[in-house]
Amino acid sequence: MKRLIQYKVNLLIILLVLILSILSFGCSSYSINTEKIYPPYANENSGNNDGNGGQDDSEDDNQASKLNVKWYVKSKVDGLTIRSSPTTFSESMGSINKNDMVLLEDTEKGWYKTKYKGKTAYLSSNNSYTQLVSMQTGSDEIEKTIDVGSKFLGTKYVYGATRLHNGSGRLLSGFTDKAFDCSSYVQYMFYYGAKINLDLTTRTQVKQGKYIQGTKNLKRGDLMFFTNASRLNKSGYERIGHVAVFLGDNYILHTASDYAVIEPISSTRWSYLLYIRRHL
Repeated sequence: MKRLIQYKVNLLIILLVLILSILSFGCSSYSINTEKIYPPYANENSGNNDGNGGQDDSEDDNQASKLNVKWYVKSKVDGLTIRSSPTTFSESMGSINKNDMVLLEDTEKGWYKTKYKGKTAYLSSNNSYTQLVSMQTGSDEIEKTIDVGSKFLGTKYVYGATRLHNGSGRLLSGFTDKAFDCSSYVQYMFYYGAKINLDLTTRTQVKQGKYIQGTKNLKRGDLMFFTNASRLNKSGYERIGHVAVFLGDNYILHTASDYAVIEPISSTRWSYLLYIRRHL
């Protein structure tokens, strides 16, 4: 009888310990958020970054990378749909092509969250369609300037679009952030990102800032000035027909012929490069 009573007491103690353990765990401040992904500790669907900035497997490098990299979502297919909310049934806001990128802001319900045409937007996180890419960051001013432009990816290109200001900082009537050409786009970025007044056209903007000799000295945030097929045979500054912001890893932020985009620099565009100018 005594052995039975002792057995029941021991069993009761074990049950009490288990109950207290469960209650203690439930009250803990530790929680798992299954909806968010914080690079570089992304889920398996994020894929690899193909060497564009590079993830290192060591814990120390991962910790350091949080401090000096920015994360982007790269499309692995042409015509990847950008949506207004994190569901396949939501409205399409546009699309990006293979190797084009958008800035990663966060994740929501398993989707990548970004800005597109000045609004919150979403992309699939399925590794068949997208992957995360890291890039080394520059100064605070450089990052603010690039972030301003990144919010308006997808905004339509309109040749001769009204500038934000007159080149000296006086705001112009008729300006809208619903349309940019290449020089009005960089003018907008540098005004709101770094309080720098760029002039009105590529052929006058190229005279501003510090001249940089050679592509080996290119730095994130530099302005790259190109010729194009229609201006190739002109001389001097009249050859210039395009401007873009260099991001690093062979990527530029610009708008050309269709909409604002982050895309790789093609071999043809490299052959058209004329000048590099630095403001930041």
